[in-house]
Amino acid sequence: MDPIGKKLLDIAENELGYTEKGDGYTKFGNWWTENVDGDHGDYFKTAPWCDMFLAWAADKADVTEQVGQFAATVDHAKWFEKHDAWGSEPEPGAIVFYDWNGSKDLDQIDHVGIVEKVDGRTLHTIEGNADGYKLMRKTRDMDSVVGFGYPSKVKVEAKYTPKHAAPATTVDKVGTRTTSTNTHEQEHAAPEQLPSQEVVLGGILAFILCGSVALAAGRAAAAKTPTTPPIRVRKRGKHHRPSAPVALPADITPADLESADAGTAVMPALSLAAAHEAEDREFWGRIAHLEEDGELAFWNSLHDEVSETTPALYASTPGFR
Repeated sequence: MDPIGKKLLDIAENELGYTEKGDGYTKFGNWWTENVDGDHGDYFKTAPWCDMFLAWAADKADVTEQVGQFAATVDHAKWFEKHDAWGSEPEPGAIVFYDWNGSKDLDQIDHVGIVEKVDGRTLHTIEGNADGYKLMRKTRDMDSVVGFGYPSKVKVEAKYTPKHAAPATTVDKVGTRTTSTNTHEQEHAAPEQLPSQEVVLGGILAFILCGSVALAAGRAAAAKTPTTPPIRVRKRGKHHRPSAPVALPADITPADLESADAGTAVMPALSLAAAHEAEDREFWGRIAHLEEDGELAFWNSLHDEVSETTPALYASTPGFR
C-alpha cells in the first residue's frame, strides 16, 4: 500500500457517510474557499467536491506536498504526471482518476477517489461526491479508469534542517503529529561534547613549544650570517699597507738599502700623481662592464662611505697619498 495514501484513507474513513447539503454546500468546499481560493468567492462552497475532499484530507494528514491541492481533476492528474508519479497499475493508497466514457485521455477525466483495496480488475475505493452527493465506499472496474497517481512517488524538495534539529521525517511517518514533550526534549537536547580541558591545554603548549624551536633556529641562522663582504674590496685610488713587514733577502742589508736610497732621485709629485691616475684609470677601465649589472654602483657607494669616515688615516700615513 502507498504509505501516503494510507494516511488519506485513515482520514477518509472517519468521514464516511458525509452528505452535502440541499444546495450543494459542503464543509470541504467551504474550507477550500477560506484557505486555498485567493478570491474567497462563494462558487467553491457548492461546487463538485470530489477533489476538494482529497485536498482537505491531505491537509488534515499533513501530506499536501505529496498529494497535491486541487479542485479540478484534470489538473490534478497532470500534476502527478509532471512529478513522475503517474501510472496504470492499481495499488491501495493510490489516487484513481476516471473518465465515464472509458478513454485514457487526461483531459477527459470526470472523477477521482482513493483506492482502498484491489481485487483483480475490481477496485474498492472511497470517493467524495460519489453518486453526486455523498462520501462513501464504491466498487468499480478498470474500464473507466484513466490512470493512477502515486503520492509516495512524488519527490518533495528537501528543506534545510539545522544541525541541532531532529532527523527528517521518513515517508512512512509523514503526517504523524509530534507531542509537545518530544518538541521540548529536542529543544533542550544536550549539546555536542566539547573538547576536554587537557586536550586544549596540550594544544596550546605544543603551539608554544613549536614557536620557541622555530625562534631559536632563526637566531642560530642569523648568527652565522656574515656581517662583512665575503670578498676583498679594492678601494678606488688607494693602496693597502702590507699586513706584515717584508723580510730582506739574506744578501741585502739595511746599509745597502740606505746606499741605494741615497742615490735614487725623488720622483716629482706631479709624475707620481700621474702614475696613480693612470693606474686607477686602467683598473676602472677593466671593470667598466660591471656598470651594466649594477654592481659598480655598489662598490662606488662603499668607497665613498669609507672615504668619508677615514680620510685622515691615509693622509697621515707614510707611503699613502
